[in-house]
Amino acid sequence: MVDTSAQQSYYKNMNNIINDKKELSPEQNEELLQTLKTRFEKNMQRHAGLEWANVQLKLEAKPVKIWSLNEMEKTGGEPDVVGYDATTGEFIFFDCSAETPDERRNVCYDHEALLARKKFPPEESAMNMAEEMGIELLTEEQYRALQKLGKFDLKTSSWLKTPAEIRKLGGAIFGDRRYNTVFIYHNGADSYYGARGFRGSLRV
Repeated sequence: MVDTSAQQSYYKNMNNIINDKKELSPEQNEELLQTLKTRFEKNMQRHAGLEWANVQLKLEAKPVKIWSLNEMEKTGGEPDVVGYDATTGEFIFFDCSAETPDERRNVCYDHEALLARKKFPPEESAMNMAEEMGIELLTEEQYRALQKLGKFDLKTSSWLKTPAEIRKLGGAIFGDRRYNTVFIYHNGADSYYGARGFRGSLRV
């Protein structure tokens, strides 16, 4: 009989080894850049005045950033440029999927909350996943800025980077859009739901 758990452990370790390189193959790189370019050109209202050629130059100089964008893409985030920081010279990407990324749901807020969950803990936490992907959770301010670019999370919700004073008391915040209004709520940091994931940001 094949030991399924051993197989899963083996493949997980192999995936970790591959991911540790944090670099895509030339074929993957080309495919992702084309996907990002197409999305960029279809959604110019998110980045008026910016040009894709300049974004691509930045990306090609930073393979690890392309790797992170690929992690965002393959987990359903549909990352796109939402701004440019003239002070640092960085382009800013947010997850722009209509609903919270489908491969990042059913997660509690952070690792501390994951360890504290005594019954039926989730497999992962939002903060852990974001760190592994090389991205940051959206803050409340960033989430509200995203919602000015379109209508997001009409059926789902997204964990947001939580102020330390709230987290110390065991809570965490999340946002969604209902009744054409953006709401920010609180929940126990160890809670998790099938309709809640998280959105990330990346500077390039």
